[in-house]
Amino acid sequence: MDLLDLLYPWLVGGAAVLGTAVLLWLLSLRLRDVSIVDVFWGPAFLLACVVYRLLGPPTQPRHLLSLALVAIWALRLGGYIFLRGRGQPEDYRYAAMRTAHGRRFGWVSLFTVFLLQGALVNVIGLPLLATQAQTSATSWRWTDLAGVLLWLIGFAFEAGGDRQMARFKADPKNRGQVMDRGFWRYTRHPNYFGDAVQWWGFWLISLAAPGGAWTVAGPIVMTFLLLKISGVAMLEKTIVERRPEYKAYIETTPAFVPWFPRRKSG
Repeated sequence: MDLLDLLYPWLVGGAAVLGTAVLLWLLSLRLRDVSIVDVFWGPAFLLACVVYRLLGPPTQPRHLLSLALVAIWALRLGGYIFLRGRGQPEDYRYAAMRTAHGRRFGWVSLFTVFLLQGALVNVIGLPLLATQAQTSATSWRWTDLAGVLLWLIGFAFEAGGDRQMARFKADPKNRGQVMDRGFWRYTRHPNYFGDAVQWWGFWLISLAAPGGAWTVAGPIVMTFLLLKISGVAMLEKTIVERRPEYKAYIETTPAFVPWFPRRKSG
């Protein structure tokens, strides 16, 4: 597998993702709602992976395995975000940006939201590219099994955490309370932890492909985003000010990697 085996599908897949992002941007201008970009996050990876498969070598079992896992992750996440946001106003993050930038927000959102997300998809999805571009048939390896097991653990945390939170919020008796049950008892963000773990699973599967190891940039970027940029850090930046009861939860529960709750200080 030479560089062209990777470069051509990567460029075409990237063009497909970025082109779709521009179309969604145009739709967001009409709807005055940038939140639709969040629904596209998961399916964007599936779109790229499908392009990689269509432009890749003859299909092998490992190709189908990777594609199936991406499809399950992407469609569940996109569907969950769509149902959660249906009928809701624009996400507060984008609403704040809209207020800050005024009439310039349309163009600002194109570059700092839609195209940026498309660019991130092309970096994070590198393990998928390496797997789908693999030309030589190889037998199953321990890294395949480890990758699938890691993906299953991550999917359980992400999907299970989302479901538990949705049921918690749907119960009026829980209004004003902090969710600290199920997976949320062991980590404050089981969905983000699970998301990151799944991408490390994709990377392990890519190790069977020549040069797969260098695609480690994908899960590293995803984990960094979830920890420091758009995930844990953003959600908890002002949460204690808005919800003082969350402080006790922070003192007892790990932020990301699950562990047993600590005893409250004092």
